Amino acid sequence: MTALLLLPLLLPCALPALARRALGRLSPAVALWTVTGCAVLLAGCSLAALGVFLLIGLLRLPPFAALGELVHPLHTASAVLVVPAAVASAGALAGSGWTLVRSALRQGRAYRSARAEVARRPPAGDLCVVDSPRPDAYALPGRPHRVVVTTAMLRSLDGPEREALLAHERAHNAGGHHIALAAAELVAHCHPALRGVRATIRLAAERAADEAAAASVGDRRLTARAIARAALAGQAARSVRPGFAPGAATGPVPQRVQALLAAPRPPRPRAGSAVALLLAACTVLSCVASATATAEVHHRVEVAQGEESP
Repeated sequence: MTALLLLPLLLPCALPALARRALGRLSPAVALWTVTGCAVLLAGCSLAALGVFLLIGLLRLPPFAALGELVHPLHTASAVLVVPAAVASAGALAGSGWTLVRSALRQGRAYRSARAEVARRPPAGDLCVVDSPRPDAYALPGRPHRVVVTTAMLRSLDGPEREALLAHERAHNAGGHHIALAAAELVAHCHPALRGVRATIRLAAERAADEAAAASVGDRRLTARAIARAALAGQAARSVRPGFAPGAATGPVPQRVQALLAAPRPPRPRAGSAVALLLAACTVLSCVASATATAEVHHRVEVAQGEESP
């Protein structure tokens, strides 16, 4: 049972490398949602494993054993292993919860500020132009979605480049990329290894929007130039938008520009399928291990309560 509970804590360590491989072998949009889904499931399984470790440790204490109506000893591993594991799990859960709440409050304040700024200006369709000397452009989710761009950013680009930039931001809103970015921020606080996945998910979201913008304007070189110039214009500006509001000038811009300027690669179904299978295998194994261990602990608790025979 202890070994099963360790699997959901160890398997997330393989995800950062697999996520980078997925982005290199799958289309950006497919890689984005595949990696995001796996990260969310792996994070949930790791939290469940920590919770089970904590529960086992608590039920070894007489007050909690009485509260749980245990009439027989709970059969688990030695207290030498159980108690330190429970203490470490409690610390990890408390730390994750604290950093997650802080991040949620910070992101919530930034989102409300951005929505309030948009509400003060008359929209032109889905476009909101903010009079500001700070070059910036981003996709703001909500009801309705908005594409926010500052006057300084508009002055930094010519007409065709503006069209490509706006197509990029509209692709973010149409693709719901803010959901993946919010999930990436969430899982980063659930397991240390998943912090490395956050950058890959953000890059996948930007690459997916880049490809959609290039298809919309029909010119990959123009899209690459617009992104590069927008990044150069906004690199010295400090953005106040929420982290889950994607923008064209974020992420590793040189890598994105290089991908746009390169000839589109032919599909590699075998390589992509192999990476997808590895991601699925890690996720399924983690889910099965977590569910099996939880069910085993539940059975042992019921035996200790006298409700079932060993």
